[in-house]
Amino acid sequence: MSIYRLVAVSRLLLQCNRLGSTTFGKYYQKHNPRYHENGFLIHRCTKHTGTIKNEKEKLRTYIVQRYIEYVNNYTKVLENRFPAAMRMYRVFSVGIKEFLKDLKTYIALRIKIAKNGGFSNMSRQDIELYQKMPSDMWRIAPVLILSAIPFGNYVIFPLAFLKPKTLLCSHFWSIQQKAEFTVQDLTNRLKNNKPVFRALQAKTDLVTPGELKKQWKRIIGLLGSGVHPTAQEVLACKDLFSKEPYSLSTLSYSHMGYLLKMYGLRKTLFRRKKLKYKAFLLFQMDKAIIREGGVETMSTDALRNACLIRGLNSSHLSNQDMRDWLLQWLQVSENIDSSTFSLLLHCPIFFAYNHPQNWVLIY
Repeated sequence: MSIYRLVAVSRLLLQCNRLGSTTFGKYYQKHNPRYHENGFLIHRCTKHTGTIKNEKEKLRTYIVQRYIEYVNNYTKVLENRFPAAMRMYRVFSVGIKEFLKDLKTYIALRIKIAKNGGFSNMSRQDIELYQKMPSDMWRIAPVLILSAIPFGNYVIFPLAFLKPKTLLCSHFWSIQQKAEFTVQDLTNRLKNNKPVFRALQAKTDLVTPGELKKQWKRIIGLLGSGVHPTAQEVLACKDLFSKEPYSLSTLSYSHMGYLLKMYGLRKTLFRRKKLKYKAFLLFQMDKAIIREGGVETMSTDALRNACLIRGLNSSHLSNQDMRDWLLQWLQVSENIDSSTFSLLLHCPIFFAYNHPQNWVLIY
């Protein structure tokens, strides 16, 4: 065989070998699922891609978890760095929610009263809120108005936080502040008891001589000696408060001013009208207590608030002591009408003037 023939055979064998390898390789790739059509191993590529996805997911989860932890701890961070500012923020955020809630209730009560024309279907709690909200609204109004002015909140909020009793209402006070300010307010009210008693005492000689005058002088004598009359003794002198000298229409201007201050109200030009409205609200509260089952159904907080409204310091009194005291008041309230509202207004003198818990605050 010549050299040329050997070269031709070698080339032919090489081509056959290449063709066979390529054909077998394509066949193997086609029938083996581990291979991609381009010849790459699928399981290696999938494993590599899955690893990248898992790492990204772990990183994303880690970032989200850290973000949640940061948000949850952000309040603590602010409290540590800015304790006064956070305390102020909490006071105003909680206070404004409570104030708006009571304001909505107050508006609903006013609409209800306008439609029904009275308080006959209102609860004791609603009437107490109704008589309390106007003063709270007037007290908080300057803060709300000034805070609406651009940059005004930077001035008025810190100022209100420093002077909460003057610039804020009870919705923004802490439990400690409520107890403290309540005692302060009641102490200021009780300072007007003696002038009211002196005004009653000064008109004793104007009472027509007779049995009624003897009974009245006995009541004045009991109060002057440090004890209180009973509800029956007070009711025996009821007629003195429907006409001269103790009806609302015959009280002196200064006498009415002391009565207003005794109930924590401001002195105004229309004192008689304001006192009559106060007596009307007290009368409606008393009727609501009786309508709802009497003092036996009232909670401790309700008893304390009821005593406070009527001029008694109940800080260290038991529930039964408060019930007994309120029963005396209600016994009088049940037996009067609009013509003897003056008698109801003077009940703090008849039943609380010499009470030890009140004298503790004054002296």
